[in-house]
Amino acid sequence: MHRTAPATTPRTRLARVLACAAVPVMLVAVGCSSDSGGGDKKKDGASSSSAATPSGKQSSAPAVAPAKYTKLPDPCKALSEKTIDNLVPKAKSKSGTAGKSADVSSQGTCSWNGLDDKGVKGSQYRWLDVSLKRYGSDAAVGSGDQRAAKEYARLLTATKATDGAKDVKATPVSGIGDEATAVAYDLKKTDEDFKNAVIVVRSANVVVVLDYNGAGYQGADAPDAGDLMKDAQSAAKEAVASVAAANGTAKQ
Repeated sequence: MHRTAPATTPRTRLARVLACAAVPVMLVAVGCSSDSGGGDKKKDGASSSSAATPSGKQSSAPAVAPAKYTKLPDPCKALSEKTIDNLVPKAKSKSGTAGKSADVSSQGTCSWNGLDDKGVKGSQYRWLDVSLKRYGSDAAVGSGDQRAAKEYARLLTATKATDGAKDVKATPVSGIGDEATAVAYDLKKTDEDFKNAVIVVRSANVVVVLDYNGAGYQGADAPDAGDLMKDAQSAAKEAVASVAAANGTAKQ
């Protein structure tokens, strides 16, 4: 016995079309849901991993070498009394005159001056100054050594460009710190010709500047430039050694 297909009406045909059209959509939707779920997990994992790496790099600042020196000596004690007696005879104050500093652990200066009256032979004036600057390591601006190197270069340039200086001569010096330069020049002050010997030194993260100058008064001859420079270098080496001693390290 044959069954005849039920008659279809426009309404039933529309219902079937909608039903058939809905099947692929549902399957695709389910398939996408399943695939996207796994894919999302993979993507999320990859995204988390890739995001973690850059953020990790950003959160960890570039490593810089720690500063070698963490303190400075009292600048007025950076040179021995014997050195002061030799370089500044008749010093007004053997203990020196300290400069003002907002942070003595990072910067300090001290100076000595005196007039040695030799009677009819005239007088000899001497002035000595020592300056100490220490730089710490900072990831944002560089290591202490790098920062000190920049200051060393700046001070050296400024010394060679001293206003009124004549016959300026700059010579590298070995055996004092990590790098050092001796700058010699003549300068006229108070109607007298001054001989100047300046030693600019960098020892690790500390910059030392030793300025030694003098003049002859009342007819006395100007000091010998070579002797002045020799004494200045010796004093600079002593000042650098005092920085090392203050930090409990070997002499530089």
